[in-house]
Amino acid sequence: MSDSPHLSLASLKNLIDAGEIDTVLTVFPDHYGRLMGKRICAQFFLETIQAHGIHACDYLLTTDIDMNPVPGFSFANWERGYGDFHGVPDYRTLRRAAWLPKSALVICDLENEADHKAIAVSPRAILKNQVAAASELGFSAKAASELEYFLFKNSFEEARDKNYHNLKTFSAYIEDYHMLQGTREEVINAPARRLLNQSGVPVEFSKGEWGPGQHELNIRYCEVLEMADRHTLFKQCLKEIADQHGHSVSFMAKFAEELAGSSCHMHVSLWNRAGTEARFPGDRSGLGPFSCSDTFRWFLAGWMKYAPDFMPFFAPTVNSYKRYQAGSWAPTGLAWSYDNRTAGFRVVGNGPSLRIESRICGADVNPYLGYAAVLAAGLAGIRQKLEPPAMFQGDVYAAADLPQVPTTLADALERLRKSTVARQAFGDTVIDHYLHFYQTEWDAYQRSVSDWERRRYFEQI
Repeated sequence: MSDSPHLSLASLKNLIDAGEIDTVLTVFPDHYGRLMGKRICAQFFLETIQAHGIHACDYLLTTDIDMNPVPGFSFANWERGYGDFHGVPDYRTLRRAAWLPKSALVICDLENEADHKAIAVSPRAILKNQVAAASELGFSAKAASELEYFLFKNSFEEARDKNYHNLKTFSAYIEDYHMLQGTREEVINAPARRLLNQSGVPVEFSKGEWGPGQHELNIRYCEVLEMADRHTLFKQCLKEIADQHGHSVSFMAKFAEELAGSSCHMHVSLWNRAGTEARFPGDRSGLGPFSCSDTFRWFLAGWMKYAPDFMPFFAPTVNSYKRYQAGSWAPTGLAWSYDNRTAGFRVVGNGPSLRIESRICGADVNPYLGYAAVLAAGLAGIRQKLEPPAMFQGDVYAAADLPQVPTTLADALERLRKSTVARQAFGDTVIDHYLHFYQTEWDAYQRSVSDWERRRYFEQI
């Protein structure tokens, strides 16, 4: 019997026979990066699902965040009857789900029922296509997500009942690196660290962040598809642990206007196909000159140049764009600098550990789509041998002449709509599908009437 969190089918069978596993969560990510799927009785999984996979309604790739089917998608719609797609387990992802009793979990790739071809608009397929594109150029990619979140003493149910007003965070003050406050939050973070490690999601550390009740938990870097899987499991685990303890956690990019936003800093580096030799190596000894490989420069230049084209994949909600405020630790200007947290692209590490940290994404990013966009932009830079601007030194917030991060989802959609490089990388089918998806989000926001509007206009107008 294996004690490893990663499972082979043989070790899964042993655990099932021993009564240690009775449920296998068979899941896939939707447009928001949420896990959808089925809980399969373990014996039925062995007898049927392991060989044949699952079936699910294809409307799941056409819904809004409340799970309502949205008209206007060509992939699936009422006219086509909302049939099934096929979820094929990727057994490299089979592992214990240690935060749930007697449970294992496997992530599926989605295929068409008729021809068993990958569903082009599914998030995991989009990232896998960019991983293949990198391989064609001789590269593999490694990545790490640094995710921030707010912890609340209220339960999810109570938060809904209160209309998300007057919620009580775990702290009343900024807790960045604060050990006393971190201790108070160990009711959630300690089991998260332990149970993620037991589920094949290696944790490096957790720490307080720059808001009251705001925390960060970092997981170990790895190959980029595996990182997207780990990122997704991390969020699922944190939400379910908080729920089990009668508390709640939010990965909103900007929970409140007076509080810091929650980011997802994405660290990315390229390696050879085998993943054994870094293709970004460089040197920054003290304050001396910065040196790096051609591959590093070209990838950085592409990522910087085309980040605005792919912006909806980095910042997918209306709320995402509320983070981008001067002095907020979120970027406003598209500059790169060495170990400078005011820059949208912060270069860190040295030698083979040299890597690019983008501070653009919020914690609401779908990691499959975000990392796919990173690779698409960076690989375009390599193909075109683009050169980045000079390294910025100083306060990026104070610089008036830099390209800026788009400030609304509508601005980002307009840039994506006109982008040639995005269509070349993802294809028309994917771009048109996601343009409709993100436009639906913007249209819903445009129709809404907010508390801010009522406070401002109810009496005074």
